[in-house]
Amino acid sequence: MHNTGNIEPMQALENELMTLILDGQIQARIDSHNKILYAKQQDQRSTTFEKSLNVGKEYARKSNMLILRSAMIKHNICVKISIQYVMQTYNVNLYIQLHRKLSESLSTGALPDVASSGNMGPQDIPTLDPLLIETKNKKAAMKLEKLDNDLKNYKSNSIKESIRRGHDDLGDHYLDCGDLSNALKCYSRARDYCTNGKHVVDMCLNVIRVSVYLQNWSHVLSYVNKAEATPDFAEGKDNNQAVFTKLKVAAGLAELATRKYKTAARFFLQAHFDYCDFPELLSPNNIATYGGLCALATFDRSELEKQVIFSSGFKLFLELEPQLRDILVQFYNSKYATCLNLLAQIMDNLLLDMYIAPHVNTLYTQIRNRALIQYFSPYLSADLNKMSVAFNTTIQALENELMTLILDGQIQARIDSHNKILYAKQQDQRSTTFEKSLNVGKEYARKSNMLILRSAMIKHNICVKSPTISRSDENGRGSEMSVATGSLDTAD
Repeated sequence: MHNTGNIEPMQALENELMTLILDGQIQARIDSHNKILYAKQQDQRSTTFEKSLNVGKEYARKSNMLILRSAMIKHNICVKISIQYVMQTYNVNLYIQLHRKLSESLSTGALPDVASSGNMGPQDIPTLDPLLIETKNKKAAMKLEKLDNDLKNYKSNSIKESIRRGHDDLGDHYLDCGDLSNALKCYSRARDYCTNGKHVVDMCLNVIRVSVYLQNWSHVLSYVNKAEATPDFAEGKDNNQAVFTKLKVAAGLAELATRKYKTAARFFLQAHFDYCDFPELLSPNNIATYGGLCALATFDRSELEKQVIFSSGFKLFLELEPQLRDILVQFYNSKYATCLNLLAQIMDNLLLDMYIAPHVNTLYTQIRNRALIQYFSPYLSADLNKMSVAFNTTIQALENELMTLILDGQIQARIDSHNKILYAKQQDQRSTTFEKSLNVGKEYARKSNMLILRSAMIKHNICVKSPTISRSDENGRGSEMSVATGSLDTAD
């Protein structure tokens, strides 16, 4: 009886403690055999690490929300500025589209109030003005009718210069209305009425500008070549640096769009800083960015030194983008980790650039690959541990990058994954020299046989001679000359 009385209260206590443990009110565990209750000892290091992770995740979440809200605010501000600009033109369709985008962005862009100071309220939304739309449409139609009548009068009077200007005015009006296709047609029609080289170049520049807006890159390159082939322009190129710069910049954009980065870099590097005035397409800062990145991705060390970093002409462009200049210098000085970190810092801005944004990832990959190739080129072997530190990456990621370059044939090497060493493939110099000597000997024998054969053919008068040709001498008398093959003499 005594033992039974002791067991029942013990079991009841265990049940109560188990309930509290399962509810999380007591952090402990029960040793039922020895009838002992042990407190759970937490790993303070693991707990602290877990808390740090949670804090980091929450910080990242709030940061992402802040970035998203900031991006939306900037997007809305840009749309507002665009609306203000479009209101000065006759492009009514774009005006309506921008208003629709702004309304949609503000209606669907409700986010937690992380940065409410920059928020755009309903009172800040420019209202869609139906009266403005109607007025713009009427004015555009009236101006189009007037320009069309003027052009008909010019054609009836057959005045080439007036007809050319009439087509240009029509093209300008269509461009102001946002009708790019008709603008391109009008500018192209002016070609038949150009009376000198300057008119041809002006026509080409107009077509190039609209073709860039239409992203018709083959058309851009075609008219760049036509402008450069114009006799008046080709002869006075030194006096037409402004036009020359516009043509090279437009060609650079076309080559960039078609992913011919080295050719694009060469075109951008030919731009003249003092005559760089092409705001309809891009700014001098854009030329520095596009030319610098394309050159960094495709030029070898000597080209980068002479044509970019120490170029007296392009150095002026790089002064506008000091961060890009530092990137080029760090790459040239083989400080690849610093260079790649600086590239990462400007990546977000580049992704907002309408011309280079589609090419950022490709260019960055090529720049990194070129850095890996240049780093390893002087060595017979390289320690992957040190190399990973130099490129601020992990050994596994570095191995994967190097494997890709080896398979592509860009690096002649092999990887020792066990010892983490990259070995260059060593050629047998003796075999290579012997093979070259054999090839030189064969080429010498071939040329010697050809000379002997030629001498023998000349000696035996075996040669192909011209057929009979009739010609008149200065006095009007006819003479005939014929050459036969073999041992036959010349017939008079």
